[in-house]
Amino acid sequence: MSLRRNTLWNLAGTGFPLVLGAVTIPYLIKEVGVEAFGILTIVWALIGYFSLFDFGLGRALTQQVAAARSTGSDASLPSLVKTGLWFTAVTGLLGGLILGLTSERLALDWLNVSISLQPSTANALLIAAIGIPLTTVTTGLRGILEGYEDFRVVNLLRMCLGAANFGLPALSVMFLGKSLVWMVASLIAARVLMLAAHAWEVHKKLPTDSALGGVSKEKMRQLLSFGAWMTVSNIISPLMVTADRFVISGALGASVVAYYTVPFEALIRVLVLPAALTAALFPRIATVMKINPSEAKILYRKCLATVAGVLLPVCILIAVGSRWGLHLWLGQDFADKSWAIVSVMALGLLLNGMAHVPFAAIQAGGDSRTTAYLHLIELLFYAPLLFFCMKTFGILGAAIAWTIRVGMDLLALLLICKRNKL
Repeated sequence: MSLRRNTLWNLAGTGFPLVLGAVTIPYLIKEVGVEAFGILTIVWALIGYFSLFDFGLGRALTQQVAAARSTGSDASLPSLVKTGLWFTAVTGLLGGLILGLTSERLALDWLNVSISLQPSTANALLIAAIGIPLTTVTTGLRGILEGYEDFRVVNLLRMCLGAANFGLPALSVMFLGKSLVWMVASLIAARVLMLAAHAWEVHKKLPTDSALGGVSKEKMRQLLSFGAWMTVSNIISPLMVTADRFVISGALGASVVAYYTVPFEALIRVLVLPAALTAALFPRIATVMKINPSEAKILYRKCLATVAGVLLPVCILIAVGSRWGLHLWLGQDFADKSWAIVSVMALGLLLNGMAHVPFAAIQAGGDSRTTAYLHLIELLFYAPLLFFCMKTFGILGAAIAWTIRVGMDLLALLLICKRNKL
């Protein structure tokens, strides 16, 4: 399947949930209130963040399945797959246990939730903990399908999960009332179904004698040699993306979180193009690097130019039309409080979107250690920068700090790729 077609499937997989979210988010804010919806966005972030407990094996499985197929080593795939999935299940259970044990403290103390919402928030977080092992195993299964470059199936399943992520909370409000617990429970039910669907698709891909493959210490070592460093990035990168909403909640109260998270969650969907392109690029460039390095260089530069050319006019339009767009979508009050945040984020979107390409190229070459070191360095300056900007500019400061960080990230990644002769 061509890189262009794979990219289009990835765009569809991410774009459809975005359209549904544009409809359901205003409904949820109106029905359950700004604070309850802000908590729901935190649950979304936690489930996504705790998926880091796959220890990078989703990405590692993509890289090694693609490499094995490029060299005709299909006989090794059953053992590789079983080893990776076993590990993601065990570590996912560990992540779920950690979230479950801290759910009460998060609700009562750390998130600064109003007293009336504290019990339902604690219960919702406890239910969300069940979703962690479901998410880590599904991530591993998706990584296997991407290693086969079957982006049609991957994105049909992603569309279903994305639709459930936005649609089921709205349906639960319609039919079961304004309960945060039922909204989160609906999300977990969807993840159970998605896990089963991914498992079935992977089963169809593997050789007919795949039952003969077993868990292998050697395969585990190979996966973890890539995944261990990938885990560092998986821990730090989502932390830098989601930490701002926790800082806002703790410093300013959960009631204002939505004024930042709603535009952020909407705008981050603009990155569907670079995400779609680099998801398709990753297994392809992992294969090409082993066969024709000069072709890999051409492919990398072409993708970088494409992302920059498409995102620049989009981000300019977002910055200029931020107040009008928010007013039309969420009303005048929301627009007054969030338009400046959107304008600053528009620049960050351009920088972050371009960074997807060098990031994927570096890791496709098997070098997850360099990106892990980079994220460690970024964290050291981002944490104090976030607190300084919020103290100086309030909630707008979170957007300023994020934009500065992604700009530094892009510059560093481009320099690393230049050093690697890409």
